[in-house]
Amino acid sequence: MNKIKMDLSAIQQQVGTDPKKPRSLPPVHLWNPDFSGDLDIQITRDGRWIHEGGEIKRPAMVKLFSSILWREDEHYFLVTPVEKVGIQVEDVPFFITGLDVRQGSQGQELVFTSSTDDVVVASAEHPLRVTTVPGTDDEPAPYLMVRYGMEGRINRNVFYQLADLAEEHDGVFAVQSCGQWFALEEGY
Repeated sequence: MNKIKMDLSAIQQQVGTDPKKPRSLPPVHLWNPDFSGDLDIQITRDGRWIHEGGEIKRPAMVKLFSSILWREDEHYFLVTPVEKVGIQVEDVPFFITGLDVRQGSQGQELVFTSSTDDVVVASAEHPLRVTTVPGTDDEPAPYLMVRYGMEGRINRNVFYQLADLAEEHDGVFAVQSCGQWFALEEGY
């Protein structure tokens, strides 16, 4: 593997590390640097970040890296204004670990939180979808669109919370958020 040292200082200042301040994301959608090679970084199915075989244990570092994630086709990258490095993702890059329900202007809102502190409200722009885990007959694999075409896998406890909120809608069990209905069954 190439040894690539990304200059993250400007991005770290923009994203910030103060947990009391809202997190802002860098404008990775505006950056188009040349490909610089691959890093030995992998995001596991359960949201852990692995570098050269060892888990990255510093939450601030994982949050920083997650803020500069980018997807092109089926490939994932960490992007700065001057470089783009490839990383591996087992399933999807985000892992959804929390759910809050609140009332908004369009009724009930399902507010999800990822392990990297992304906060996403299920809506037409951030839909929920459920598939089946490959190799199983019916184990659900629920996902939420987070940003830039990248999804987060919803952990089992959060999915159980969704199931408790579900009601029958058009013949399937579904949940409502921002005026949209999302089926908790595959194929709908």
